[in-house]
Amino acid sequence: MRRQLMAAVAVTMAGLLALTACGDNGSGGTQGPQADPKKKVEVFSWWTGPGEADGLKAMREIFQKRNAGLEFFDAAVAGGSGDKARALLTTKLQAQTPPDTFQGHAGAELQGYIKSGQLEPLNFLYDELKLKDAFPQQLVDQISVRGQIYSVPVNVHRSNVMWFNPAVLKEAGVTEVPTTIPDFVAALEKVRQKGRIPLSIGSEWTMVHLLESVLLGSLGTDAYNKLWTAGSDWSGPAMTKALNDFKTILSYAGDPADDWQPAAKQVADGQAAFNIMGDWAYGYFHNPPDGGLGKTSKTDFDWAPSPGTAGTFMWLSDSFTLPKGAPNRDGAVAWLKVAASKEGQDAFNPKKGSIPARKDADTALYTDYLADALKDWGSDDLAGSIQHGVVVNDPWRVSINEAVGVFHGDKDVAAFQTALAEAAKNSGQ
Repeated sequence: MRRQLMAAVAVTMAGLLALTACGDNGSGGTQGPQADPKKKVEVFSWWTGPGEADGLKAMREIFQKRNAGLEFFDAAVAGGSGDKARALLTTKLQAQTPPDTFQGHAGAELQGYIKSGQLEPLNFLYDELKLKDAFPQQLVDQISVRGQIYSVPVNVHRSNVMWFNPAVLKEAGVTEVPTTIPDFVAALEKVRQKGRIPLSIGSEWTMVHLLESVLLGSLGTDAYNKLWTAGSDWSGPAMTKALNDFKTILSYAGDPADDWQPAAKQVADGQAAFNIMGDWAYGYFHNPPDGGLGKTSKTDFDWAPSPGTAGTFMWLSDSFTLPKGAPNRDGAVAWLKVAASKEGQDAFNPKKGSIPARKDADTALYTDYLADALKDWGSDDLAGSIQHGVVVNDPWRVSINEAVGVFHGDKDVAAFQTALAEAAKNSGQ
């Protein structure tokens, strides 16, 4: 089995390296970038899908307008949540061939790069642009280590969102949106009896995304947040109950789709009732058909906090970094200035389905779901995402992903709990 896994990893990495070698050069072709590397700015991300790619394009246009002498090179690698992108990025950094700037989730995800000395601190940029005044303090704290700040957050996302199709719920006789895990399970059962998919899921990382919402809803905010502190209890009865809740909910899931977009589309098209996914799904549901599904909110799709989590905002933030040895350091700094700017964030976030990291953004641009998110971000309790790098470093996240993958096959709660407890013990965090 291990040999098969290592072979699969080797094939994946070979494919990713081939993908990068024939990436988009910014002109729509398939050739690699031909410009003088002193002028090219390689921006590495995983924003390739509808909504996210549109948001990146909007920021790119601002960058090009401000920096006529620089060539933007989009080095995005496809794959929801960035797992494939981070695998390739590790290879590039180890080979000392970093991109000029790369996307990373604010929080613990950046710790590995910082400890390895692979990032430059950005205090100089924060001082120049007065970014400590522009960003919420909790964000600045998450991207700082011993007083040094290592990334520029471009947005805030909410992870714990339950998307649902009102017509499918009505057909199943679900008259109230479930707010607790028992109510959710009852609603899933009613949908199953009508022959629809109760819960759509995607690839393995979307199951980890589901797990974090179930843990938050079952344990409660305080107990969930204590999981990431010294002496956390992963072996107790409260965790056992939470994992059994996860097992029950997962039993109502349909066949895994390739990624989060086709899983979300099952809800929008009325094939499935529910999907637990971050609020980037809003951009995908809502944006016009050339960049999304063009669906109507409150009719084709609706939303609520994932069951048991009302009053808590499970958050994550996309940010950009400055790698040490960046081939075009000045170009990377120019990109970071756009990512940090009010203009850049207001162009990016409405299309991405996220709210701005800045406190002074134009609130008139954030309507419908995004207005709800802005309000809740300012008033709710906070909890950090597992899958999206806020509370766990990359090795710990990988261990959790592996445990979830095994559990999806064997449904053994005791073994799953042991694996999670061991991952926490070995996290070094």
